[in-house]
Amino acid sequence: MYQYTDFDKQFVHLRAQQYRDQLERWQAGKLSEEEFRPLRLQNGWYVQRYAPMLRVAVPYGELSTAQMRVLAKIAREYDQPTAEIFQDAQTTQAKLGALQMKNGRSVNSKLTTGYAHFTTRQNVQYNWIPLDRSADVMDLLASVNMHGIQTSGNCIRNITSDERAGIAVDEIADPRPFGEILRQWSTLHPEFAFLPRKFKIAISGAHEDRAATAWHDVGLHLLRNETGELGFRVLVGGGMGRTPVIATQVREFLPWHQIMNYLEAVVRVYNRYGRRDNMYKARIKILVKAEGQKFIDDVEAEYAQIMDVDGGPHTITQAEYDRVAASFVPPALTTDRSTSAEEKIANLLRAAAGDVEFGRWLQQNVAAHQNPDLRAVTLSFKRLGQAPGDATADQLDTAADLADRFSAGELRVTHDQNLLLPWVRCDQLPELWKAARQAGFAKSNIRLLTDMIACPGGDFCSLANARSIPVAEAITERYQDMDELHDLGEIDLHISGCINSCGHHHSGHIGILGVDKDGKEWYQITLGGSDGSTLSGASVPGKVVGPSFSAAEVPGVIEAVLDTYRELRQSESQGSETFISTLRRVGADPFKAAANGARFADKETV
Repeated sequence: MYQYTDFDKQFVHLRAQQYRDQLERWQAGKLSEEEFRPLRLQNGWYVQRYAPMLRVAVPYGELSTAQMRVLAKIAREYDQPTAEIFQDAQTTQAKLGALQMKNGRSVNSKLTTGYAHFTTRQNVQYNWIPLDRSADVMDLLASVNMHGIQTSGNCIRNITSDERAGIAVDEIADPRPFGEILRQWSTLHPEFAFLPRKFKIAISGAHEDRAATAWHDVGLHLLRNETGELGFRVLVGGGMGRTPVIATQVREFLPWHQIMNYLEAVVRVYNRYGRRDNMYKARIKILVKAEGQKFIDDVEAEYAQIMDVDGGPHTITQAEYDRVAASFVPPALTTDRSTSAEEKIANLLRAAAGDVEFGRWLQQNVAAHQNPDLRAVTLSFKRLGQAPGDATADQLDTAADLADRFSAGELRVTHDQNLLLPWVRCDQLPELWKAARQAGFAKSNIRLLTDMIACPGGDFCSLANARSIPVAEAITERYQDMDELHDLGEIDLHISGCINSCGHHHSGHIGILGVDKDGKEWYQITLGGSDGSTLSGASVPGKVVGPSFSAAEVPGVIEAVLDTYRELRQSESQGSETFISTLRRVGADPFKAAANGARFADKETV
C-alpha cells in the first residue's frame, strides 16, 4: 500500500482543520448556506433526503486494517441521526409504502443506522452523520490518512482500479503506482477544480477489464507494444446516466511516462469546450460524441503544445515512478515451504470434494494469484436482510480482523461492492473459510445473481425516483437456494434508483431502473448490458424490454426471464451456456415476451 509522506499527512490534517473552521463559521452564521455548500461538497459532505451523507475516498480501492477500524468507529459512533430525524424518515417511508399499495401488495423499506456503504467506485459512504459532528469525523479520517476530498463536485473524482491490481495472473503491469501518481496530480489541481461536470478516471493493468474502464470519462489500459515498451491505451467519453455512451479510443498507445501530460490535454479541452449551460449535457461524453474526430484532433494539438512549447512539465521520471512503486511491493509473508504449491492445491481439491459448500466457495470466492502459494479471496457482503454494499460497524471490525489474520493487514473494496483479501496463503484457505463462514462473509454467490450491485436509491438519495433496496431484498429472498443460484450460473444484476445510474443498471446482464410515473415508483428492465469483463464481453448498454413494472411485479419478471433462460440454454462441454451467451444467441424477444407475460402474476408482498 502507498505510504503517506510527511507532506501527505500534513496536507490531510490541515484540510481537516480548514473544514472545521468553515463548519464553525457556518454554525455561527458567518457563512450562509449558499457559501458553505461548495465548501462541504469539496470534502464529500452532501445533504440527502433525510440527513447528511459523507463519501470517503478510497484511492484504487486499497484499505489497511487501521483504516477499516476507523471506518467502523465512524459507523458505530457517528452514523446515528437524532431521534427526531430518524422518526421523520421512518414515517415518510411508511407513507410511501402505503402509497404504493397495488392489488393488496406493498413496497416496504427498513431504515437502518450505524453502518457504512461500499460503492461501485470503491468509495465508502455514510448516510446519517449529523453535520455538527462532521469535523470530528474529518479528524478521525485524517488520523489514518483518509479524507473526502474531491469525492464530490465538478472535479476529478476518486481514481478507481482493478481490485486484483498487483496480484492478477493476467496482469501486464501493476496500475496502482500510476493510480497514486494520478491521484497526486489531480488533487486540488488549480485548473480543474471547477470543470463543466464531474470527471471519473479508471485504470486497469490486466487483460481482463475488471474496472469497467469503457464506462468512465477516461479509461486507461496498460499494455505493451510490439517492442515490449509499456504504455497506455486511452479511452475518453464513457458514461452512464441519461445517455449511456461507451468511451472512444483516442490513443492506441501512449508511452507510460507521458500519461499526465496527455490527461492534462484531455481535461483542458473538456474544460474549454464542455457545456456549462445544461448540466444534463455537460459530461465529456456529450462533447466527444458531438465533436467526434475534432475532439481527438484538439486533444492532440493541446498535447503537442504541452510537450513542444511547455516542455512536458508533467512527464513522469523513472525516479518518481520508482519512489511510488516502492510502496506497492508484496508484503513479506511466511509460507509453508514443506509442501509444494501443487500439493497444497491437491489438498484443497480433496477437501472440496468432501464438502460441497467449501468447494463452491473455492470456485466462486477464491481467485488465482501471481504468487502460486497465495490466493485472492472475496468476502461477500450480499445477504438477506442487508442492502447490497452495506456493512455494519461490527462487520467492518470483523473484516479487519480477518485481514490481519489472513491478508497481511490489507483489504480492497471491489467494483461489485464487496471486500477482497489479496494476500491469503493457500494452506490457510480452510481456516479462513471457517472464520468467514462464522462471520457471514462466506456465501459462495460471488458473480452469481444475488451478488447484485445496487445504489441506496430513494431510501436515502434525494435524486432517486424509486427505491432500490426493497427490490434487491425481494429478489434476494426469492433466490436463497444455493443449488438454484449455482445452476443459474454467473449473472450480473444491477439496480439503480434513478437515471443517474449509480447502480450501473446499464451494464448489467439484467438491469433494473427506478422511474417516476404519476408520482409512484415503477421500474424498467433492461437486458444484455456489459461492463467489459471476460464473461460479459465488450462493454455495451442493455436494452429496455418493455413498459415499466411496479415494484411488486419486478421479482416475478426476473423469475420469468430466468425461467426462459433455463428453457433456452444449451449444454456445453464445460457446463451450461451462460445467461448472457444465451441472450445473445437467441435474441431478446423470448425474454421480452416472458417479462411482459409476468405482469400482475405475482401476488406476494415485496
